[in-house]
Amino acid sequence: MDFSKNKVLIIAAGIILLIACSIPLLWIALSSSGGRIWMISDAVSGRNPTPFQPYELTATPTRDIQPITNALVPNEGLIPPDGQFNVLLLGSDWRAGAGYRTDVVLLISVFTKEGKVSLVSFPRDLWIEIPGLEENRINTVMQAGGFPLVVDAFERNFAIHVDRYMMTNFSGFRAIIDTLGGVDIDASKNTADRCDLSYQHGGWCSVGPGAAHLDGEVALWYVRSRYTSSDFDRTRRAQEVMVGLFKKFMSLDAVSRAPGIYNQFISAVETDVSLNDLLPILNIAPSILQDQSRIRRYAISTEHVTPTTTAGGAAVLIPNYEAIWQVIREAIYTP
Repeated sequence: MDFSKNKVLIIAAGIILLIACSIPLLWIALSSSGGRIWMISDAVSGRNPTPFQPYELTATPTRDIQPITNALVPNEGLIPPDGQFNVLLLGSDWRAGAGYRTDVVLLISVFTKEGKVSLVSFPRDLWIEIPGLEENRINTVMQAGGFPLVVDAFERNFAIHVDRYMMTNFSGFRAIIDTLGGVDIDASKNTADRCDLSYQHGGWCSVGPGAAHLDGEVALWYVRSRYTSSDFDRTRRAQEVMVGLFKKFMSLDAVSRAPGIYNQFISAVETDVSLNDLLPILNIAPSILQDQSRIRRYAISTEHVTPTTTAGGAAVLIPNYEAIWQVIREAIYTP
C-alpha cells in the first residue's frame, strides 16, 4: 500500500480538527463583517474539559478488495480504485460515567495514485443498521463495538471499507491552532451565534462569508456552533477548517516533519494509524495544494434523508440509500 504526502497532512489536520469537535463548547465573543472578526460584550461560561476516554486497542480488519455485496445501498458490485486509503475521523463527547457518542463522523478517502482526496461527512443522527445489534444512530456505533463494528456498519450501510480510524480527545486544540499562527478559511456562508472568549467574554459571534483568519478559540466555536444553525451546516464548517489546516500544514513543510508531527499528536487521539503508515510518501501534496479541485467535499445532507421521530421521542434521520449511493459512488468509487 502506497501513501501520499497528502495523507500525512490530512491525518495531521484531522487530529487537530477532531480535538476541536470533542472539547465542550466554549462561547466566544465576536462579531464580524466581510470575514473580519470583532469582539463584543462580557460573560463567563464556566465549562471545563473532560478527561480522555479509556481505550483498548482492537485489531484492524484486513482490507477486502472484493466488491461489498451485502450492503444496503444498491452498490452495483463496484470495487474501490487501486491504492485508495480510507481513514475515519471521529469526534467523541465522552463524559465520565455517561459513555460517549461520536458526534463528528468524517471519512477521508485518499486516492494515492490519482492524487485526489474526498471528504464525506455523515450526520450524527443518521439512523442505520448496526450489524448484530438493533438499529440506532450512527454516533453510537463506536461505543457499542469499537472499530471492528464501525467497519462492519460502514460496509453494511454504505458499501465503504474503512482502513483506519482516529478518535480524538479534547485537549490541545486551541493551543495547537495558536501555535500554528491560526488557520485561514474560506467561509461559504455567514455563521453567527452567541459566544464567549477567554480574552473577551460574552456576546455574539459572526464569521464569513468569505476569507477569515481564526485563532484557536474562534476555530473551536466555528466548528462547534449549532444553536442558530443545523448539524448539516456544522459538517460544512468542519470541512472548511479541515481544508484550512491542510493548507497551513503545507505552508509549514509538515511533510518533512512527519515523525515529529506524529509524536506530537499521537497522545491526543485513539488510533490504529502507525508512523509506518505515514512514512511511504508519494509526491502529490503540492499538486493538490496548487489545484484545490483535487479536494472533493461531500456530505450526507437533507436531500439524502427523511427526518422522523422514534417511539421514544428522539429526532433521527432515516437514510435514503439510493440517494446516498449516488454520493458514495462519486466520492469513493470514482477517482
